[in-house]
Amino acid sequence: MLFLGIALLLSAAFVFLPMGVSRLTGSHNPSENKLTEYECGFPAFEAPRSQFDVRFYLVAILFIIFDLEAAFLFPWAVSLDVTGWAGWTAMMVFLFILAVGFAYEWKKGALEWE
Repeated sequence: MLFLGIALLLSAAFVFLPMGVSRLTGSHNPSENKLTEYECGFPAFEAPRSQFDVRFYLVAILFIIFDLEAAFLFPWAVSLDVTGWAGWTAMMVFLFILAVGFAYEWKKGALEWE
């Protein structure tokens, strides 16, 4: 219970202390420019609940796949002398599966924009 109390106290301090300091020092000054959209750089022109094209999701999945590939390749390259041929073969199978997925997305036209 002591650790839980300390964790709650620290997390509350890290959340509420900067907000209080910003209000006391005067840096909390909302204006029209500060309250505008900042994610995409331009104001929204459609309803916020409109559907996205499925290609956005396919590109996001492709990014996650190749991000995971990079996350697996670095430790594999460092420990290749320990794992030997079994590690090399396993990584080649993994890369082949990723290449098949990439070829499938390319064939389906997920990477082509109109």
